[in-house]
Amino acid sequence: MDIQTRKLEFIQEFLKVQSEDLISRLERILNKKEDEFKPFSLEELNSRIDKSLDDSKHDRITESTNLLSEIEQWQ
Repeated sequence: MDIQTRKLEFIQEFLKVQSEDLISRLERILNKKEDEFKPFSLEELNSRIDKSLDDSKHDRITESTNLLSEIEQWQ
């Protein structure tokens, strides 16, 4: 699929969105400058890994099927 087709499909889906929160999130993403997306330092990466392992150990996770259901409700 070419970029123009993808853009048009995105626009069509975007026009269906009814969630103010989701629209705000998309606006924030679009308004970010590319230079704001920086790779994690090794320390940051390790910290996130440790937190993720701790979340998993303490059952603070969302199964992928539940996450997909949540995402569908955003619209």
